[in-house]
Amino acid sequence: MALDLRDDQKLIDAYEQYHRPGHIWPEIPEGIRQAGVLDMQIYRIGTRLFMIVDHEENSSLAETFEKMGDMPRQPEWAALMAGFQKTLPEAKPGEQWVAMEPVFLLNEHLK
Repeated sequence: MALDLRDDQKLIDAYEQYHRPGHIWPEIPEGIRQAGVLDMQIYRIGTRLFMIVDHEENSSLAETFEKMGDMPRQPEWAALMAGFQKTLPEAKPGEQWVAMEPVFLLNEHLK
């Protein structure tokens, strides 16, 4: 998934600080895991963020994110993070993170 941050170095620094161990609200990673996310990684280059989500096979990513939104403090966290974020032009109304389409998957070529 992809998203942009606002082009302001102070905001970018604050966003990264919120995500460092010991600074993220403890309910956030706990809720992410309880929603069925096995692993989540966010990478940044410039103002562009990329998020990789590995979730339980028995649910879709949309279902997983819906569950996550019901976890303690998740809506409050999402509202806080929205102040740092700028949606991509490809985003649908109300959508923050936009799913990317795979172009190359190594394992598909090695079957």
